[in-house]
Amino acid sequence: MRKLTYLAVLEPADEGYGVFFPDIPGCISFGKTIEEAQQMAEEAAGLHIYAMEQEGEEIPKPSKTLDTEDVSGCIVTPITVYPDMIKNEMDNKRVKTNITLPNWLKQIAEENKVNYSRILETALMDYLGLQGKRQGK
Repeated sequence: MRKLTYLAVLEPADEGYGVFFPDIPGCISFGKTIEEAQQMAEEAAGLHIYAMEQEGEEIPKPSKTLDTEDVSGCIVTPITVYPDMIKNEMDNKRVKTNITLPNWLKQIAEENKVNYSRILETALMDYLGLQGKRQGK
């Protein structure tokens, strides 16, 4: 399983800590406490790396150290992300979608306590020839 550890910079602010990653441009977060800032940093970095991979962008290599001038007055903490776990979670995340049915069919389905999600998922997998294949690939 891939593991990436980036150095996050927690910058004290009036109401908490702003977070940025010098190695991951555009990846920022915020937390009211150091612990919350670290948790939010992990989530932000993981989702940012996931989005970069979805777009086919090159994943930056983590630095071992940061220039002390750039982090003066800040807290530097390592943040570890597991890109494959995040991809699996995001790819298999349940999402809502709307469908349109004739009213008479909806009424009969509700009378029979139909689970629309299960039926639609099964029907789509059958229609697309995905039965027996792992989801999220």
